[in-house]
Amino acid sequence: MERAIKQCFGVDISKHDFTVTLAISHLDKSVSFSQSACFENTTKGFNQFLKWGKKLVNPNTPTCYLMEATGIYYEPLAYHLAKIHKQVSVILPNKVKHYAKSLNIKSKTDLIDSKVIAQLGVERSHSMWKPPSPVFKELRELTRLYVDLKHERTVFSNRIESVESGHQPNKFIVRTNSGLIKVIDKQILKCETEIKKVIEKECWLQEKVNKMLTINGLGLTTIAIVLAETQGFALIRNRKQLASYAGYDVVQRESGISIKGKTRISKKGNSRIRAALHFPAMVASRYNPTLKEDYQRIIKNKTSKMIGITALQRKLLLLTYTLWKKDECFDQEYEKKRLG
Repeated sequence: MERAIKQCFGVDISKHDFTVTLAISHLDKSVSFSQSACFENTTKGFNQFLKWGKKLVNPNTPTCYLMEATGIYYEPLAYHLAKIHKQVSVILPNKVKHYAKSLNIKSKTDLIDSKVIAQLGVERSHSMWKPPSPVFKELRELTRLYVDLKHERTVFSNRIESVESGHQPNKFIVRTNSGLIKVIDKQILKCETEIKKVIEKECWLQEKVNKMLTINGLGLTTIAIVLAETQGFALIRNRKQLASYAGYDVVQRESGISIKGKTRISKKGNSRIRAALHFPAMVASRYNPTLKEDYQRIIKNKTSKMIGITALQRKLLLLTYTLWKKDECFDQEYEKKRLG
């Protein structure tokens, strides 16, 4: 058999257990697979997995561990492997889905998924996963709770509106939903306070956030969400990568002379960042002098103003990244100075 050049454990993980398959890429570009195995998603299961895998791999061949970002269920295993200095990569589920389609695989089981992930691991290169620093991990947990609470508040508010729009609305239902909204509002305020405390605990972080707050339209929670979801831009190398990570990269659909599709953003990225920047972009389109001019220019002769709002979302994100990297405040006159 040809010499192995790369090995990858493909991990399909769930709440209680995970299924693993080892793929081995050979010099002749062929790929072979091991038998799959299932382990508990616990420390005991992790150790059994490592003992099982040690018997299968060639110690002289590069080995990686690839898994999907399935909620938070992947985290215990990813942290465990990173702690013992294994090469871990975590990818979005849609990448695995599209890759499986390219292989014309129509069935979906844990065994099949682990095999597909393993094959993807040896055929493509992936960036290494690094555990987020404690401050950004805590921020991520708090900001995601904040977003969930805001969503729940909207749900109960819509229920009240729906009931009150009907004939002879039930007062008990309205009163109950109103009471739940008051409880949620209190929790939202507490969550905002906790987010602020986490930022204030780190003086260097507080200083950087204060400089980012000089952008008219951005609030503390929005900045916290962006920093939490990007781990303080730790894995971002440039503006283009950041735009792609958040799903703001531009997608064109043109072919020959017959297909002339509309240019749009991919939306194949972190939806939490896009959602967080929606209302700040609307505020900036009115009250940020520099961005307001950009907004008016973009929507000129456009059928939808949302094109301009989306463009401002992208610009706000890239501005936060620039200020973070340069450790500077936002200069309202920068564009005029640059063009003058």
